[in-house]
Amino acid sequence: MNMTHLYKKAAAVTVAAALLAGGTSAFASGYGQDYNGGSPAHPTHPAPANPNIPSVIDDTYGFSHITRFDALKIAQQQNRSQFQVPAFNKDDIRNIPSAVGKDANGNTINLDVWDTWPLQNADGTVANYNGYQIVFGLAGDPKVSSDTFIYLFYKKAEDQSLDAWKNAGRVFKDTDKLVPNDPILNHQAEEWSGSATMTKDGKVRLFYTNRHPWDADQGFFGKQTLTTAQINVSEPAAGTLKVDGVEDFKSIFDGDGKMYQTVNQAFSGGDYSDNHTLRDPHYVEDNGHKYLVFEANTGSETGYQGDEMFYNKAYYGGNDKFFDSEREKLLNSPNKDYMSIANGALGIIELNDDYSLKKVMKPLIASNTVTDEIERANIFKMNGKWYLFTDTRGAKMFVDGVDAEDIYMLGYVSDSIDGPYKPLNGSGLVLHQDLNPRDITWTYAHFAIPQVKGNEVVITSYMTNRGYFANQQSTFAPSFKVAIHGDRTSVVPNSNLNQGQVTTD
Repeated sequence: MNMTHLYKKAAAVTVAAALLAGGTSAFASGYGQDYNGGSPAHPTHPAPANPNIPSVIDDTYGFSHITRFDALKIAQQQNRSQFQVPAFNKDDIRNIPSAVGKDANGNTINLDVWDTWPLQNADGTVANYNGYQIVFGLAGDPKVSSDTFIYLFYKKAEDQSLDAWKNAGRVFKDTDKLVPNDPILNHQAEEWSGSATMTKDGKVRLFYTNRHPWDADQGFFGKQTLTTAQINVSEPAAGTLKVDGVEDFKSIFDGDGKMYQTVNQAFSGGDYSDNHTLRDPHYVEDNGHKYLVFEANTGSETGYQGDEMFYNKAYYGGNDKFFDSEREKLLNSPNKDYMSIANGALGIIELNDDYSLKKVMKPLIASNTVTDEIERANIFKMNGKWYLFTDTRGAKMFVDGVDAEDIYMLGYVSDSIDGPYKPLNGSGLVLHQDLNPRDITWTYAHFAIPQVKGNEVVITSYMTNRGYFANQQSTFAPSFKVAIHGDRTSVVPNSNLNQGQVTTD
């Protein structure tokens, strides 16, 4: 998850853009097109009598949706204490001491560190790698937005202090991407968020987002591709881990157009205003099957973007009266063009045993007409239920009562991994924060980590927007706990933990 570079490029060719808090992405008027230059109709839908007025339909496409009816509840709930990201004392916040690197000129600098994810077991609990806990994170030069690469941080499992985290440096060398017969990987420009699992034979398997450059003249539009590699890690000396290279480095999936929008669908028509996403792969296993759950946008057979969305009751929820009034509101909204490209989704694919693509599956949930961006897909099983989480920003939502500075983690629950999913707490709201983006205690990329025992999860995130301050970098935020009770959640009072803490034991 990192849209800074992509939308700086897009801003050069779009006139209207609503800059997201923190400068990480932007919406612009207009909407993307399919390969034939228009938004495809669902094959089972009859042609409307008036070609300028689409038919009203009620089609879920066989999966769950973040409806407008539920989204409108968020603003009514968001000030309740059970949803509030705890307040942190800015004087206690420190940069990660080991987050040190080099700039392009070879000078030693303090790095920004933002999205992070732990090495996990197949059930989502934090893995113990030979007595260490490992966290992968995006890091880079605070002054260079395109300096976005994955670093490996580690510490002894029993030491919970911020100072315990050591930095093994970048995971990949610049030459690692030059894998024969993988032209997608060969053109990688940046490394974006993902997940990591410790395999049954004790190996470290990383999943992340390969991001192409933005160079429209060369046909590059910042394509995002789900990618994997085995990361070889050794302990050359007591208390020290080292990355000893990678193997089985390969691309997995970059969209199919039908279930999930491709970069060509979004940008090949020359309109670069769409917010195309295909990133943040999260690995999970269920009954011997391997899956990746990821951020995406719906494709031509799963409810594509376009004005036709406004006429699908499935995206609204509520009763007919609500549908009629809310639809009129959207059709007459000054943000109508923005909303017509809002088709965010959390997708799922099944993998073969060698982590290559086996099967493309329908999305788990989508947010048509609500938002184009639901990030950091995160899923695990707890007490017989599957819990699905995602992060989003009010600046990317078009919901009454939600403003640009609102930050959310949303959650959903199901009896099976492929759904159907129902919103936690009646609306999907799990966490809310409303701070000025220039507050150093501003947090994002909230990530729920199940623990070995109990019904509480540890929430990690990063703190401080990238490049905003001379001496304060983006850094591990203090962790805290959220309790899960069936389809209800609440922040555990007075549960603040150390910066970057991933377990409570």
